[in-house]
Amino acid sequence: MEMLDSVVALLNAVYWQPWAAIMSTDPWTANLVMAILLMLKLIFGGWVLAKGGRSPLWALVLLINGADILAMWLYAYIRWPFVDRAPARPAAESTVAADAGTD
Repeated sequence: MEMLDSVVALLNAVYWQPWAAIMSTDPWTANLVMAILLMLKLIFGGWVLAKGGRSPLWALVLLINGADILAMWLYAYIRWPFVDRAPARPAAESTVAADAGTD
């Protein structure tokens, strides 16, 4: 039980104390920080979705509590066209192969 208490104390120090500090400021500052963090979440989520060949608008799912974790978990296990495609040959190899076939 002592180990669990130490883990809870560590998680509290890492995750709750910064949020408590932000929320203890005036409401305007707290809302500004929250808006910046949400904007960054949407920007990076949309960027990752676009890199994976999906519509960046799916990043709006990240705004729903609980659905964001489920969406990230599901997205980690779907096909990524960028990763699954065959690597492109460099242009120099393709011209050498074309020149070798004409002799």
